[in-house]
Amino acid sequence: MFDPIMMILKNIHTSLKLSFILFFIFPVACNDKNDEYQNLIPNVYVDFYLQPDGIDFIPLGNWKVYNLVGYRGIIIYRIDQYTFHAYERTCPYDPQLDSAIVEVNNSGILMVDSLCMSLYSILDGSPAGGPATIPLKQYFTEYDGNQLHVYNSP
Repeated sequence: MFDPIMMILKNIHTSLKLSFILFFIFPVACNDKNDEYQNLIPNVYVDFYLQPDGIDFIPLGNWKVYNLVGYRGIIIYRIDQYTFHAYERTCPYDPQLDSAIVEVNNSGILMVDSLCMSLYSILDGSPAGGPATIPLKQYFTEYDGNQLHVYNSP
């Protein structure tokens, strides 16, 4: 005999199992791989200030490289008057290699690791080509209209 209540309960049970897998197990499995690669880049202390409209001038839509901060340097990109992104120059695809350093290419909108040929967007650090599958490591930025604060722990 057909029991609609049992059928509904069975569908709910199946849906709950699928939801558990999709929302709890799948994201953890994906994040573990990304975290594993990001953790290969040593977490060094980053905490410095710049004057992007003064002595450390960074024009709108341009970038500047700072080699003596971060693990292998930091690229700072100025999106607009008040928005900045700071990227670690160590390529997350092969961070154990000393020469795995990202540079901004001639286009000014892509960053490239000349060793593995991974490409990254300067707008958000996401992979844009090559073997890399995870974005560049980013640092926090805060701009008060005068000083830009770049740091790695809030």
